[in-house]
Amino acid sequence: MVQSTKFIWFDGKMVPWERANVHVLTHTLHYGLGIFEGIRCYNTDNGPAIFRLKSHTKRFLNSAHILNMKIPFSFDELYEATKETVKQNNLKECYIRPLGFIGYGDMGLYPQHNKIQVAIAAWPWGTYLGKEGIKNGIRVKVSSFTRNQIDSSMTKSKTCGNYVNSQLAKWEAIDAGYDEAILLDSEGYASEGSAECLFAVRDGIIYTPPFGTILEGITRSSVVKIAEDLGYRVKEDRLTRDQLYVSDELFLAGTAAEITPIRDLDGRTIGNGSRGEITEKIQLIYFDAVHGNKKEYRQWLDFV
Repeated sequence: MVQSTKFIWFDGKMVPWERANVHVLTHTLHYGLGIFEGIRCYNTDNGPAIFRLKSHTKRFLNSAHILNMKIPFSFDELYEATKETVKQNNLKECYIRPLGFIGYGDMGLYPQHNKIQVAIAAWPWGTYLGKEGIKNGIRVKVSSFTRNQIDSSMTKSKTCGNYVNSQLAKWEAIDAGYDEAILLDSEGYASEGSAECLFAVRDGIIYTPPFGTILEGITRSSVVKIAEDLGYRVKEDRLTRDQLYVSDELFLAGTAAEITPIRDLDGRTIGNGSRGEITEKIQLIYFDAVHGNKKEYRQWLDFV
């Protein structure tokens, strides 16, 4: 359950958490055309720092542009509002959720007169897939649901409605006794997790699905940078389901999931059945970076 804080930034003002409400006929609630981001803030020796806030703010505005939503706030206004939301709530570590949506007004599929609204909330949130999963890996199921396709949706926008697909996959996996799902594209190649990018390690080379049906992940790009700095070759390539089964290591990467190893896929043990050596190296540097302990990655931190 979300742990409430004091304030939510809502259309340019700090509003008490319990008063940040909308009408039941709010357009996005009915039709799903909205945008959001997931961002994390970590405590460091120099105080709270938001991880890659500039990249997230840019992607938020890019998502709006893709969907032809006219956000009534500039990059700088959203950037500062995000930091102020963390500051006003006295948070050291938290999850941050910016949301852009079509407000109350016309109903139907062409709400040309409805106001575009923006909210930014922040609250404490621990590991998405569990501390045990971060350390020892999780069990994952290939979903029966296919990832949203580039000819049927806007896959490079972080669109609210697209996550119906993710929820169905996640629910199916949990109900079957797994922790998470991997979705395939319409041609049967691995796409991504329900809310994470996918990486596979085979013979010392790190593979990740190319841009196509996948969201352009910010944590994904961080992992690629860290891996290459460690001297590993990172290759964008299509991966089949059976190639995943025989990988030496698999892991998921995302803002919420951070870096989470996969120890089992569809009942098949991956590698040695625990966190792999390369995954652990990347994971350790990633967590050092987000907590401000790696000066070479300090540019990723926006201090509150």
